[in-house]
Amino acid sequence: MARMKGEQTTTERKPQRVTMETVGKIAGVSQVTVSRALSDPSKVSAKTLARIQDAIEATGFVPNGVAGALASNKSKLITALVPSLTNIVYSSMIQSFGRRMRDAGYQLLLSETGLDPREEDATIAAHLSRRPDAILLTGVHHSAQARRMVLAAGIPVVEIWEYSDTPIDMCVGFRHADTGHAAAEFAHRKGYARAATISAGDERARRRKAAFVDRLQALRPGAVPQIDFDTHATLARGREGLSQLLDGHGFDGGVIFCSSDILANGVLVEAQARGLRVPQDIAVIGFGDQDGAAHLEPPLTTIRVDREAFGRAAADILLDRFKTGEAAVPKVDLGFELIARGSA
Repeated sequence: MARMKGEQTTTERKPQRVTMETVGKIAGVSQVTVSRALSDPSKVSAKTLARIQDAIEATGFVPNGVAGALASNKSKLITALVPSLTNIVYSSMIQSFGRRMRDAGYQLLLSETGLDPREEDATIAAHLSRRPDAILLTGVHHSAQARRMVLAAGIPVVEIWEYSDTPIDMCVGFRHADTGHAAAEFAHRKGYARAATISAGDERARRRKAAFVDRLQALRPGAVPQIDFDTHATLARGREGLSQLLDGHGFDGGVIFCSSDILANGVLVEAQARGLRVPQDIAVIGFGDQDGAAHLEPPLTTIRVDREAFGRAAADILLDRFKTGEAAVPKVDLGFELIARGSA
């Protein structure tokens, strides 16, 4: 009789999961001996260990990491949360962090949280259920629930991409408001009589923008038109932001501070499409010194932060904590640098 696609016959069997007992039978030892070899190879003879390793290779057996974590209180798993996996700011930090942690024998569990604090709360809960040895969070502003969960977990916490005098545990970053102040002081020194801002993203972007506006208005009076998007920064948002400034706010020249380089890139594209000269008609300052910023036309004036150094520093203070029980320097401020180029 013909068998329907997907129908299971009486002779078909589901694959059987390979267990520690299976490995023991193949190696000719007890399950207890296999467990002992996996937890501490020095406790079994070299000959027995070789047979067990051959059996593991032949069967493809993977030890239960969660069970091992319960027994040893170490999972060798580090969990990390970032707002965006595609944003080079976060991806480059995580790459350098993960590389150093893997070199030390740890693996990384990574998730994207977006810009919603509730999503971060849910992701933290899911990650902590995996019993990680530590957790890395982006920024220092989290919900009360998030703080309660990570404190209750009793594991090391590293907050990256922002500096705070009072982190949950440890932090590696810089002061975002200071970058806005630095951009405003640069614009004032260059003599720009008018200024505007275009921002998108999380509250850190809003703080950079607010600091720019506050500092510039303290240095010289005058309104500063502000275009804000409650989404991730994109090139299209940069173009739209400049269009709104020119068409809806009567901005007829001056310097524009953008909360990210990708927005600034969009401003340059829109300026070119409208036949505006940069920096003669409008000047542009970005943030991040992302790949390609120095090769735009004109090259982008921006604020540089060493993203890879942040990742390495976060890994170093975490590994220091694992080794000694405390981080020698639990709060690391790596600062930033304003890079003046042709766009302002």
